Amino acid sequence: MEDIRVNGTLIWYYHICKREVWLMAHGIVADQENTYMDLGRFIHDNSYSRKKKEVSIGNIKIDVISKGDGQVVVGEVKKSSRFKESSRMQLAYYLWQLKKQGVEGAGILMFPKERKREEINLTDELINELKAIEKDILKIIYRTYPEKPKKIPFCKKCAYSEFCWS
Repeated sequence: MEDIRVNGTLIWYYHICKREVWLMAHGIVADQENTYMDLGRFIHDNSYSRKKKEVSIGNIKIDVISKGDGQVVVGEVKKSSRFKESSRMQLAYYLWQLKKQGVEGAGILMFPKERKREEINLTDELINELKAIEKDILKIIYRTYPEKPKKIPFCKKCAYSEFCWS
């Protein structure tokens, strides 16, 4: 298996389902016609249209990027605040990756359906947490097999549910 790099999506799923981290990293594609994936794509494509959208930098894809108060502002668009912690860590990961390239920035989580926003600032504590998560994700990825499926509330809407539960 070629070297796999951790990205924001894997950080997000790490906080939801570690089995899904393994499946994604191994190129097992989720059901692309899943209603919730369609909804997420629609919200992503149709929200914040005045701002610069989806910028790829190395192994990260930033949803929205703009300038604010003399610094770069990175935005992450989510359909719901239900998984706010995983979204917060994903955005912090983007900020950390930018910082490693010499770009200081602030982050904003955006939940357009709920008309909510939350500012995220990168701290040393967050960076240390992200370093540990990144190591754990690599351990998960390099296992021969994924973890056995465990029923969690996320399973009901998951695009991998047929793969795990058939």
